[in-house]
Amino acid sequence: MKESRKTRYTKMALQDSLFELMEKKPIEKITIKELCENADINRTTFYSHYSDQYDLLAKIENETISWAKDAIANLSDNNDKYESISMLEGIFQYVVENSRNLKILMSEKGDINFQKQIFTIVYNQCGISFSPMGYEGSSVREEYFIFVVNGSIGLLQHWLKNGMNKTAREMAEIIYNMAVQSDDFI
Repeated sequence: MKESRKTRYTKMALQDSLFELMEKKPIEKITIKELCENADINRTTFYSHYSDQYDLLAKIENETISWAKDAIANLSDNNDKYESISMLEGIFQYVVENSRNLKILMSEKGDINFQKQIFTIVYNQCGISFSPMGYEGSSVREEYFIFVVNGSIGLLQHWLKNGMNKTAREMAEIIYNMAVQSDDFI
């Protein structure tokens, strides 16, 4: 069922309010009262959409994860460097367009599991596979995957924190090349 314009506005105002407050303090210190006052929305309206601030954040994260899945769903697993870089560039362009919110979601204030989920989806769809083929009984491939995902999260955080001083294309190439180069060491 399609949401009314008023409902979309309310949700957008609450999301903006949450991010504005998360810029100043962690989510566990944010009250529903200040979230609603900041958004100029009453508590009853808030509770008609969300159970608490964590529910609001989870719904925002789920929308972002859903976007990531949809953005790359039509592309098959591939080993083509240029197609993978192009796909990564699209992801980074989305980050640029949604940088205010993603700066918080991808920061140390955000949920690390959400961050890992995003990069796992991206890497799996880019054909950068981390299955333990040829490494029976070894955790090397799993360790490589953890290294690449966490390194990518750190690089994205650094990029966002420092004013996105590289283009989306440059970031896509850096991450792709680092991930593939790291794979050569295994």
